[in-house]
Amino acid sequence: MSQTILVTGASSGIGQATARLLAERGFRVFGTARKPDSATAQGFTMVALDVRSDASVRACVEQVLAAAGSLDVLVNNAGYAVTGAAEETSVDEAKAQFETNFFGSVRMVNAVLPGMRARGAGKIINVSSLAGSTAIPYSAFYSASKFALEGYSESLWYEVRQFGISVSLVEPGFVNTPIGEASPAAAQPLAAYDASRKRMLQAFGHALEGGIRPEQVASRVLQIVEQKQPGLRYRVGTQATWLPRVRSVVPWRVYAAGVRKTFAV
Repeated sequence: MSQTILVTGASSGIGQATARLLAERGFRVFGTARKPDSATAQGFTMVALDVRSDASVRACVEQVLAAAGSLDVLVNNAGYAVTGAAEETSVDEAKAQFETNFFGSVRMVNAVLPGMRARGAGKIINVSSLAGSTAIPYSAFYSASKFALEGYSESLWYEVRQFGISVSLVEPGFVNTPIGEASPAAAQPLAAYDASRKRMLQAFGHALEGGIRPEQVASRVLQIVEQKQPGLRYRVGTQATWLPRVRSVVPWRVYAAGVRKTFAV
């Protein structure tokens, strides 16, 4: 019997590539977007979802369960990035970042766990980032939201394994997606940061252009779905594989110098 999979943030980028690949492999896939009518479904069913809303999350999961009867795998992918210096970013902007990237995942997990616990099976796959282990300058709250997702997922792994539920993190490095173009800038820029912010954003754009394809991340998600006992962390791409290892063995000043060079700060 084919498994039912829900992929959030499936209108473009990693989410769309993941939903499309899983559908091609014969899974019953539901993708989500805040405005599903404006998203092009490619072999999967699109449903409306705003992960910032408890009511929207509840309605989305109920819709999937009504159509499919059960939900086997949740892929938490919805997210965005606020760019700007930490000082330039208001508390409200920081909260909004967390509402989507972190609490959005928490809402989705809480909505699907009762059914998974009752069935004694399920997989939760949270799409994190290399930024969840090594912070990116001028993306303090995006990095913080991914660091939070990492810690939350690790704790959750311990708690739900007794119910036959696995928790996995997918940690890509730079991915060639529209996230850079779609990233809102902090609303109150400060002149003191203008020069270094501009250099960083140019370097970040070049890094995304040279990044891995979203299909590579999708393949890693498929691997987790097909495994009987998936692990906790899956790194995708060269940077995501070797940078955390380098950080663990070289002095901070050496590692930090490399990050500063990469982002021209």
